[in-house]
Amino acid sequence: MTQIMSTSELARQAALAALANLPISDPLELGEPTNDLTQLRFDGVAVTARFTGSRSGDVLIAVERALTDALQNSPLGALDVSAALGPALTAAAGATGTVMTGPGQPLEPATALAALLGKPDAWVVPLLHQGVLRALVGVVITSEPAAGSAQPPHYPSPDELRAGGGAGLPGPRTALRNGLDLLRDVNMDVTAQIGSTRMTISELLALNEGAVVELDRAAGAPADLLVNGHLIARGEVVVIDENFALRITEIVSDETVPPRS
Repeated sequence: MTQIMSTSELARQAALAALANLPISDPLELGEPTNDLTQLRFDGVAVTARFTGSRSGDVLIAVERALTDALQNSPLGALDVSAALGPALTAAAGATGTVMTGPGQPLEPATALAALLGKPDAWVVPLLHQGVLRALVGVVITSEPAAGSAQPPHYPSPDELRAGGGAGLPGPRTALRNGLDLLRDVNMDVTAQIGSTRMTISELLALNEGAVVELDRAAGAPADLLVNGHLIARGEVVVIDENFALRITEIVSDETVPPRS
């Protein structure tokens, strides 16, 4: 029988997921989950968001004011704290088995924590560096999946789609034609990427004119062509009428893409 995870343990899992996505370079450790507001006096900025899916609820992440001040005074201009914490919010919500919806809303920590902990069975996990409170992650579940709804929906396999008919499935020609017709006018973001790297907030803040950012791609290596962030081809960068372009040299299938580590 599957054991149901307690909300406090769920909050720990959410904090652990958020930990890898916070823009804080110092190593952080998880404190004990708490719902005692008097233990959570914190000077900084909190961002909250709603999530829905197999569960619905609220997620909160608060970070120290030193980080938000650095974001506001970045050499790249003022950076939005909600955007900076977006990956951590998404990771925390994902740990509950849900998909987050809605933008993050920045609030004063006292206000955000009082609103979260005012709901039943809400928990907050402190994130510490050498015993000093640096961030908070909070979660409250407002709606659990209905009984018997844990079974995932059945999606037809490629063999079923090719065979068509039976079990209410359309024939392959009809399904393919209708599906493609629906997608033909959908706009997709196409990006050519010559390389990428990961940087901490402190490294970003140190950038100035003339700085060189080293990418994870050797000189002369093919560039990637991504559609909505998904790699579909590789090619070489060329110039056509004073504009950069990409000459396709390889179409990438799912089989040729190495798995992400």
